[in-house]
Amino acid sequence: MEELKIALRVNDLDNVATIFANGIKDGMEVEIRDKKGNKETVTVIGDVPYGHKIAVKDIHVKEQIIKYGEEIGVATHEIKRGEYVHVHNLDSMRGRGDLEKETVQ
Repeated sequence: MEELKIALRVNDLDNVATIFANGIKDGMEVEIRDKKGNKETVTVIGDVPYGHKIAVKDIHVKEQIIKYGEEIGVATHEIKRGEYVHVHNLDSMRGRGDLEKETVQ
């Protein structure tokens, strides 16, 4: 039996989920779970290390990336559901004194 691969979406506002499994490779399926017990399966786009994020929905350029109910950055590229979300497609807003915070509607 194949080991179940899990990602957790902690807050209802989150548009990313954190991977809690090793060896996640492009094309694998993971089960996204939330605090209400909801589960959905998504196909991963890209190789994703343990503890890193995947998109739970399509995220558009300049859209806020929300993790644990908090904005952690904005998308610098179009991000598809299931895609690895990291520094290659997001610009961190945390600790940045050099940028004005842009609110996305």
